[in-house]
Amino acid sequence: MHTFTEASAAMARTLADLCLDRLAMQAPLDNTLTPQQLAEQAGATVTRDGIGAQRAAQLWEDVLAPACLSVDHPRYLSFIPGAPTKAAAAFDMLVGASSVYGGSWLEGSGAVYAENQALRWIADLVGLPAESGGVFVQGGTIGNLSALVAARAAIQHRRGERPARWAVVVTGETHSSVKHALETVMDVDIVLVPGDERGRLTGDAIRHRLTELDAVTRDSIFAVVATAGTTNLGVVDDIAGIADVATEQGWWLHVDGAYGGAGLAAPSVRPLYAGIERADSFIVDPHKWLFAPYDCCALLYRDPVLARAAHTQKAGYLDPVTVEGEWNPSDFSIQLTRRARGLPFWFSLAVHGTDAYTAAIEQTLHVTRAGRQLIDEAEHLRLLVEPDLSVLIFERIGWTPPDYARWSSALLDSGHAFVTPTRHGDQVCTRFAIVNPQTSIDDLATIIDSLR
Repeated sequence: MHTFTEASAAMARTLADLCLDRLAMQAPLDNTLTPQQLAEQAGATVTRDGIGAQRAAQLWEDVLAPACLSVDHPRYLSFIPGAPTKAAAAFDMLVGASSVYGGSWLEGSGAVYAENQALRWIADLVGLPAESGGVFVQGGTIGNLSALVAARAAIQHRRGERPARWAVVVTGETHSSVKHALETVMDVDIVLVPGDERGRLTGDAIRHRLTELDAVTRDSIFAVVATAGTTNLGVVDDIAGIADVATEQGWWLHVDGAYGGAGLAAPSVRPLYAGIERADSFIVDPHKWLFAPYDCCALLYRDPVLARAAHTQKAGYLDPVTVEGEWNPSDFSIQLTRRARGLPFWFSLAVHGTDAYTAAIEQTLHVTRAGRQLIDEAEHLRLLVEPDLSVLIFERIGWTPPDYARWSSALLDSGHAFVTPTRHGDQVCTRFAIVNPQTSIDDLATIIDSLR
């Protein structure tokens, strides 16, 4: 299995051809199959003797791949899609073939250097100081969790003692992974602050909520999470106001920009992020609106020394890599073993330049604004939330939840688009999440027409 032979060379050429075909094609939307359908069409794939490279590759191409939706399809507008550049996707192939360990400087200094170049661009967009830094982790869930673990350790060290319980301030639109990380993983309490009419967390709302809390609960708070582009509504919290309260109270300010942080590269929306430069930690997922393949989250700290103190793992066998002065990515998150997952993003940045990223993000914002106009002009639709970034959430007037479900299924079954229902408060509705520069105004128009 580990020797390069004529058979393995043929297998590699087959897979390389499949990769090239996928890069060259217009992404198919494809569809989902049931377990029974897959069992019938694919059968048993893991056997004692193996099914051979040709059969396995054919099964992937003919059966398994078409049963996976293509998140880079221009009319994949549900959840938060992805749209990796061809350069990033191609380099991901090389990363996979290179067996690079990205956890330590000793073992992967070249990869770590390149990743840090990409992290520096993001840190500069945020406005973090020169000494800031971090790591690429699997996704926003791990990024948020790692940042909040570092926050708790730093605040406890500063205070010199810990309360009976810790707590973090969030709001209703804070991502579910943050709440799960706090309550289930970290065993930390949540102080929920109501959002404004657009779901935004504001500094004034936090101050009001503090007046309702007893002294013990107020003293238990060590951090507040602001969101730079909420997943469902695409709005940006009052980061400057939140930062003021965090400073007054001595809290850690974490900014979750998993989806919306990419907008920092777009001059047309950059003012929405006022105050973000005061963050103690920040995340953004390049696999969303920064055109990298799955999975890739950039996690940055204002003071990486605090993160290193929280996350560096100690063991005799690790002594050769825990060297003072070396930048070991595994020192900045909860994971020790890591793929050099920032390299495809770095390669695409290096190939195309950052101006191309700004132009691509501005293109998606232009299409979003045009889509908002289409919704406003459609008598059968009503916009529910004024958009900040590239999410449009709206209702089909008069529809019930089953109507949305039937419409969404018909769109996908026809291969035309993937748009799912969502909720705004108690109301079932739908939304467009536009992060693909190849999504056109005509794409939105045809979907809006299908809602009649």
